[in-house]
Amino acid sequence: MNHHEAKEAVDLTQGSIVRGILDFSFPVFLGQLLQQFYNLVDAWVIGNFASTQAFAAISSTSTIVFLIIGFFGGTAIGGSVVISRYYGAGSRRGVSTAVHTNFLMGLLMSAAGTVLGLLLTPHILVWIGTPEEVMPYARTYLMIYFGGVSTVMMYNVGMSIMRALGDSLHPLYYLIVSSFINVALDLVLVARPFHFGIGGAAAATVISQGISAVLCIRRLTCLKEEYLRLDFRKIRWDGGCMREVVGLGIPTGVQNAVLTVGNLVVQKNVNSFGTAAMSGFGAYTRIEQIVFLPIMSMSMAVTTFVSQNLGAGQYGRAVRGARFATLFGVISAELFGVLCYFLSPYLIRIFTQDPQSIEYGVLHAHIAALFYCVLAFSHCAAGIMRGCGRATVPMFVMLSFWCVFRIIYVTLMMAHAPVYQSVASAYPVTWTLSSLCFAYFLFFTDWLHYYEKKRT
Repeated sequence: MNHHEAKEAVDLTQGSIVRGILDFSFPVFLGQLLQQFYNLVDAWVIGNFASTQAFAAISSTSTIVFLIIGFFGGTAIGGSVVISRYYGAGSRRGVSTAVHTNFLMGLLMSAAGTVLGLLLTPHILVWIGTPEEVMPYARTYLMIYFGGVSTVMMYNVGMSIMRALGDSLHPLYYLIVSSFINVALDLVLVARPFHFGIGGAAAATVISQGISAVLCIRRLTCLKEEYLRLDFRKIRWDGGCMREVVGLGIPTGVQNAVLTVGNLVVQKNVNSFGTAAMSGFGAYTRIEQIVFLPIMSMSMAVTTFVSQNLGAGQYGRAVRGARFATLFGVISAELFGVLCYFLSPYLIRIFTQDPQSIEYGVLHAHIAALFYCVLAFSHCAAGIMRGCGRATVPMFVMLSFWCVFRIIYVTLMMAHAPVYQSVASAYPVTWTLSSLCFAYFLFFTDWLHYYEKKRT
């Protein structure tokens, strides 16, 4: 296959490594920034045009949203590594089969995510100790969100297929369109003239994500290169490819879900300090999510880069790309962490004006922000492991430290010293431990030849 004729995809096995990774990751970063923009607009509109209880509901439901989205979305898009590998190896048939298998997986996971989200939402809200005054708002938001969750999932699937082929620009264009629609709908449905409150914010998110999903799917069905094109008539069960997709997708989905279980336990403990702590923690979390977007983009870029280059047998190039991405991620994360540490009093005020909420948010930032470098190392290392086909490594590392150990740590610390610092300190402690474990896999195991050895 002549990669140059495939103008709708980008070959990361040739040219400058640094430029290739940065050119790929920058649109991913902007796309993620816009996705966070959805959440920020919801939070800002609710915080300014609704009640503190409604804002607390938005803050506490984000973890539940990611529990469902994280598992089913991660499972559906984890298999994009298979597409990258076939593309790097020059296998047209493999690329086409993997594209259609990923899309089928997305449809199946959308259906499962809708059903489970609607069934589990009321029970999870009770389990995490959602205060009585916040409960109706949280339930309304989640029931509307999960009713239309397939729009979010199918956008993520379409986006991941394009990114696996090196195209990170078109998903960005579609998100720009839907972001503007989201802002307009938020202002109309939540603020004036309709005043639908938290339900309007959920509806705005579902509708605007649906538009970006339609645009992604339309793009995939209109590609000129037949082996890249999504053709609904070709969507069928392929056992061999589905095993590959599930083998890489399920660990990613499980990893996302178990992280969220750990975070739900943290959220439950945060809730025990009252509405002000919930709002402060929610505001800090939104700042951390934005600050960390460049690093998340780099970890996604390195997955595609490593996967394409290993598929093409370019081992030295894969190592150099992995090294650059990790260094870039760690250094930039620490710079952002220092800024976040000093600017947190001003940043928290963007989302809440309540003095007690601000106090909790700043306290959390001062405990966690200077440890962003170890969090970045963990994310970049996880991206490298997924790219080389060892998706179970990040799953087990994060399950062990970011879920099981985090739950044990918070439970013991709260029993010994029931103060907010006991909850907040769980993050830097578990980030550091996971990074030590990832360092072992990166420096002392032969991840580079894992796929080759597995195939033979």
